Amino acid sequence: MKEVKIGNRIIVPSKVICVGRNYCAHVRELGNEIPEEIVFFLKPNSAVADRLLAYHQEQLHYEGELCFIYEKGHFSAVGFGIDLTKRKLQSSLKEKGLPWERAKAFDGSAVFSNFIEMSEVSDAISFILKINGVVVQEGNIDLMIYKPVEILSEIQKFMSLHDGDILMTGTPGGVGRINEGDLFTVTVKDGAQIIIEDSWVAS
Repeated sequence: MKEVKIGNRIIVPSKVICVGRNYCAHVRELGNEIPEEIVFFLKPNSAVADRLLAYHQEQLHYEGELCFIYEKGHFSAVGFGIDLTKRKLQSSLKEKGLPWERAKAFDGSAVFSNFIEMSEVSDAISFILKINGVVVQEGNIDLMIYKPVEILSEIQKFMSLHDGDILMTGTPGGVGRINEGDLFTVTVKDGAQIIIEDSWVAS
């Protein structure tokens, strides 16, 4: 089973719950409509990875997201994740009205930083993602259509959560292609305080 870390603790998520279309800018850039309710999809444990792929049957796209780990009834830790997407395949599936899993849930499609423990979700959490030193995405809780605590409440209405499960809260505008050799760097802040810095080289 694939693992992530909260500090020095090893966590094995049974699943990754993802939210789609949770930032207005991203909804507009892909030509979608603002959803009337939360859009959910899942990634299995086998999707979890620490290697950032540029290609998996087709060129991959990145979507940077704030992520939270569920433990004992609440979110216990915050981190950053990259939702890898087969955009060409996803577009084809959407046109046919078919599920997205083949474009979203493949092996290695969820890359995570280490997670940092927290007592509650701070509204001041934000991230900046750079590729080769250039800012490509900026996201924060205030810009989300649906906030993490609201998302958790909605999930619990229809799905059981297990300790270690991960929530990916959706991506802001600025998604794009991954090229082999690209250097991805992320900074996550709580207000002015840097709480996470991490990097990956696409291969």
